[in-house]
Amino acid sequence: MTAAAVDKAAALILAAARNHFGPFVVAVDGRSGTGKSTLAKALAKRLPATVIEGDDFYAGGTGIEGDPPQSRAARCIDWQAQRRVLTALRAGQAASYHAFDWDTFDGSVAEEATHIAPAAILILEGAYSARPELRDLVDLTLLATVPDAVREERLLEREGEIGPWERQWHEAEDWYFAHAAPDSAFDLVLDLS
Repeated sequence: MTAAAVDKAAALILAAARNHFGPFVVAVDGRSGTGKSTLAKALAKRLPATVIEGDDFYAGGTGIEGDPPQSRAARCIDWQAQRRVLTALRAGQAASYHAFDWDTFDGSVAEEATHIAPAAILILEGAYSARPELRDLVDLTLLATVPDAVREERLLEREGEIGPWERQWHEAEDWYFAHAAPDSAFDLVLDLS
């Protein structure tokens, strides 16, 4: 990721949030391995922002499913829980939730709740963060992109392999970004290669 990409996103957020009343919500969306989390963390260092990690809301299950990609895209993330969190924070209230437990990877959530205090700028990062069901709570949408070869290299480095479980979610992302959240639906598309 280049400093120029972070600068461009930060400038857009600051300009858009300048005259906004209440918390300003930014969705940083993109396919797996594009650098969404890295971008969100870089923006949080640059801005007075709090990051909400989209992977905490994973709800897709631990098995290999045979349902259509559209169905997987609809249930991959618990957007209803994200909606409750964003609604509370936009109202100036603290929010809490129990994150998916990636360590046990058995479908359970963490025992300890994650607590988020209201902030001037909130960054909801993760695939599906700009989904239509949340759009009324989001003020600005950013799409993180990289060439497919770069994305695959990053995923292999991070996950070690891309097996059937990962491929089913890549298919869901294919559907989501083709139908529910095409490039034209975003306020800014950033190449993070």
